[in-house]
Amino acid sequence: MKSQEDNKMSLTEHLIELRKRLFRIIIALGIGFGVCFYFKDFVFDVITKPLTQVLPQGSHLVYIGVTEAFFVYMKLSFFASLMLTSPYILYQIWKFISPGLLPREKKYVAPFVISSTFLFLGGILFGYFVVLPPAFKFFVGFNNQYLQAMISFREYLSLFVTFLLGFGLSFELPVFIFFLTKLGIVNAKMLSKQRKFAILFIFIFAAALTPSPDALSQILMAIPLMFLYEVSIFVARFARKENEQNSEIKD
Repeated sequence: MKSQEDNKMSLTEHLIELRKRLFRIIIALGIGFGVCFYFKDFVFDVITKPLTQVLPQGSHLVYIGVTEAFFVYMKLSFFASLMLTSPYILYQIWKFISPGLLPREKKYVAPFVISSTFLFLGGILFGYFVVLPPAFKFFVGFNNQYLQAMISFREYLSLFVTFLLGFGLSFELPVFIFFLTKLGIVNAKMLSKQRKFAILFIFIFAAALTPSPDALSQILMAIPLMFLYEVSIFVARFARKENEQNSEIKD
């Protein structure tokens, strides 16, 4: 049986492996992009719904450059492709880091891909259905007989993508904590002890990321992050037990 030392890869092998995984990710994104661009009108309706459902009747999005609409549709299709292919992308990321793991740790490939995908898409869906509608309603509320909204599709898409990607990535906190614990950087005791500072940081992060300054949107974002922080403490305890079991096996 080969030891972990025998399975170590050289720098050149790591670079070859990285290139292979990146190539597969790019191919998947390209295929997803082609599918999403073909259905761009449907994707447009889905992505603009949080705004269009609160706009006054007769209002619409605008573009002010000759090529702006085309390139915005390109960005729109890429973002949709990223969500569509996220399980495969996460699987390729796992395959890249798995050679450095112990055989016992490699069994986490399915839980990693499933949980990461669920958390990432869950964060995006939470932001889409729960946070964005009241946030846009707040902004559109300034519309009156003297002030009419003419919202650029490009600006809306930039805000939409930044906000939802931030939500999706922030929901990956338990997975991030799991690997930090595996590396010995954090532990459950440390996370529990620093809980009050974490809550403060979560509210600051929520205030910076939410598109509207109202407290409701910030609280709506902070609550699930605080819950995920508590889940991360549990995950850190589990990861520590795994580290201790692996140490016993080595001994």
